[in-house]
Amino acid sequence: MPNAFITEDDGIITVTLDRDEKLNAINSSMTAVLWEAVNALSDRDDLRCLVITGRGRFFSAGIDMSDGPVSPRPPTDHPGWNFRRDYRRHHLLYDEFEVVEKPVVLAAQGTCLGAGLEMAVSCDFRFCTSEVQFGLPEVNIGVMPGSGGTSRLTRLVGPAWGKWMAMAGQRVTAEQAVRIGLVHEVYPAEEFMDRVYAFCRQLITVPAEVLGITKLAVDMYADVQDRTVQRHVDRIIVTGIRDSPEFQARTARFRAKED
Repeated sequence: MPNAFITEDDGIITVTLDRDEKLNAINSSMTAVLWEAVNALSDRDDLRCLVITGRGRFFSAGIDMSDGPVSPRPPTDHPGWNFRRDYRRHHLLYDEFEVVEKPVVLAAQGTCLGAGLEMAVSCDFRFCTSEVQFGLPEVNIGVMPGSGGTSRLTRLVGPAWGKWMAMAGQRVTAEQAVRIGLVHEVYPAEEFMDRVYAFCRQLITVPAEVLGITKLAVDMYADVQDRTVQRHVDRIIVTGIRDSPEFQARTARFRAKED
């Protein structure tokens, strides 16, 4: 039985983690399915949005230490070098979630820990149910969260909450997650996926070019703090968009409604 599977519906591609007996601990086969989905999202114009969710008690308890994306390797002359090589391949998956010019949505139906949270903070939008908790327990086994669990999390919630979760290993509730900016919305469990897909369907009514370039711009503005540069980029982007057939058609329809 597969540990994760892909479904598609009306432009939305979904990966469902389905390994409840292991609390959806992430292994190499699950990572392969996630790569398949994000590559399809990137390559196919008919796919507009990726949703990542799970079945069972947890969204994910983190990396499967016995068979994870970074599994133990036989001893070599360069153990650090080999470890970092494998680790980099795992990092590239979460990097791809960030750079693909289409929205990636995290729908945590259950508790989200370790690499599950690191996956979450690489997505564009995050939703959960009221029972969900988020945490980075890596410090308890003597290691720092290293797949974005420190850097991306801190970028989202700031150093105070970054230290609370990554340094002290403390969990946050769904209510706290919304308050600190980790999660966008909390939906009731009984209508959770319906609400998530309703958001996605509304999101993909935005023209694809605008959605993609705005994602790039927002992420760039988070990195480039110079306000003058930000305004220059705004003007350059809008100049290009105004010439697009999609913009011309939509503004023409808007004007027709006013007449």
